[in-house]
Amino acid sequence: MLDHRNTGHSLPNTRKLTIIAQDPAVRSRDNIVTAEVDVPAEELRPGPRGYRVAVVDYDVSTNCLYEPAAFKPLRDGNYPDPFQVDRNRRRRRPKGYDGKLLTDPRFHAQNVYAIVMRTLARFEFALGRRVAWGCYGHQIHIAPHAFAEPNAFYSREDRGLFFGYFVGKDGEPVFTCLAHDVVAHEATHAILDGLRSRYLEPSSPDQAAFHEGFADIVSLLSVFSIKDVVAALLDIGTGRGGKLIDRKFLTRTALGSSVLFGLADQMGNELSGIRGEALRRSVELKPGFPYMSMPGFTEEHQRGELIVAAMMNAFLDIWLERLKKVGFIAKGKRDRSIVVEEGARVAEHLLTMAIRAIDYCPPTDVDFADYLSALLTVDREVVPDDSKYGYRGALLRNFAGYDIHPAKGADADGTWKRMPNPGDLVYSRTRFDSLLRDKEEVFRFIWENRAALNVDGDGYIEVESVRQSIRIGPDGFTLRETIAEYVQILTLTANELRAVGITPPDDLPGWRQVRLFGGGILVFDEYGQVKYHIAHHINLTEDDIRRQNDRLDHLWRSGFFEAPVDAKSRFSRLHLARATQRRRGDGKGKP
Repeated sequence: MLDHRNTGHSLPNTRKLTIIAQDPAVRSRDNIVTAEVDVPAEELRPGPRGYRVAVVDYDVSTNCLYEPAAFKPLRDGNYPDPFQVDRNRRRRRPKGYDGKLLTDPRFHAQNVYAIVMRTLARFEFALGRRVAWGCYGHQIHIAPHAFAEPNAFYSREDRGLFFGYFVGKDGEPVFTCLAHDVVAHEATHAILDGLRSRYLEPSSPDQAAFHEGFADIVSLLSVFSIKDVVAALLDIGTGRGGKLIDRKFLTRTALGSSVLFGLADQMGNELSGIRGEALRRSVELKPGFPYMSMPGFTEEHQRGELIVAAMMNAFLDIWLERLKKVGFIAKGKRDRSIVVEEGARVAEHLLTMAIRAIDYCPPTDVDFADYLSALLTVDREVVPDDSKYGYRGALLRNFAGYDIHPAKGADADGTWKRMPNPGDLVYSRTRFDSLLRDKEEVFRFIWENRAALNVDGDGYIEVESVRQSIRIGPDGFTLRETIAEYVQILTLTANELRAVGITPPDDLPGWRQVRLFGGGILVFDEYGQVKYHIAHHINLTEDDIRRQNDRLDHLWRSGFFEAPVDAKSRFSRLHLARATQRRRGDGKGKP
């Protein structure tokens, strides 16, 4: 292997790898839609095994260990892509190319590696720092053919992502590892678990649904940020390609039918259980109903689809707004490549917003209102002037259409309120430099200011993370922040809960111990001053008692106190249930 450390040559930061851009059911001109995506460059060991991802292709159902995919080392300043099509020399794909992608386990290994690394890179770009997996260790293991079952899931305890396979309706095998949105969805679970580990704790219906809804948002926007996918879906909707596209295909109804509904239809029924029909269900949901209080939307799958519906409809609105700024090439026709470019650009921007918002969400008992305010706030911080395309207005409008409104106590524009009089906090007893990176220093700061921060000192308090972040806006503006996450835990018996005004379920034994959660996010600016304190407190005020009562009521109704589900099996059970359950609703978007 050539050693470039002392040759004076710079090493590439990225490499291109071929992936199936959606899943094999999505086809353009009868070909599977593929794409060459950029992933962080590294010398890969057979598997592939890299510094963050290790593919171990073992099938537990057949006791089979597949031959690992091998990658050639750096050559002439480039890493070769084993499955690249030479587009300069060939106008068509080689004969049997699609079949090779579908059947070669080595490509399946490359596909999951590239999509997971691309998803991780998107998070690290958006957050401006390295991001850890939720599981222990620096590397996550991926099994592309883990078992013969229509399922795919992330397991924190097993430090892995596991993808199943099954026989489809035509008798051919269906591999979940070849569906871009499924792979990105599972990778997002592992990353979100690293960012907010408490979101797997039993809590409210919103927190239970948030992991699923957020993973769907990231996976779908990742798909739409690939130009080849947008182009293929436009071709499906218009019935042809060409350099121009008529404006009749560029209305909200037409784009919704061709791009959103088009993708839902093309994905077919084979994987609808695994992916939960998130896209189909979400775009069919009509706005204007009180979804958040409707019984049919307390189950976490259906509830999670509400934030997916809001985000994907905002995607359509903003795409159309951007197209208004683009002129016509001929009478009533736009340049197709620009339409594709604008759609992918909107998806990429919304994806960045969606990820960055996690830093502005409370660490426990998150709800959809919190997430909406976080979305609006982080975008305002990076892009103060939203007048050109109206991203924040589109989000507010579409989330409201699905009965999701900004958090209680937010500003009039839906963003979080800034910390009032941050200079009144006690900074003199903590060291500025340590405050921006040291958990012990942040704990000292919280303890000294617990009255001003409204943090009750009776419960257990722990600073779980201190993370620096660098965000770069579209105009080159750089925002430097430090995000400190702390949690509060108070363990009481059911009788003690009643004594402090919290009402546990009537049938819960008085001796039964119950854990209450609280906590917050401190956002420090580059000068070490607190900009935002975003928290759910344990202070037994009227609002807190209401939150705790709602949480306990949901846990009781969901059966948690009878048979708690451990974190190891949660996603496995959840996704298997999604694969087998019958969907609710009449299929026409009515609740």
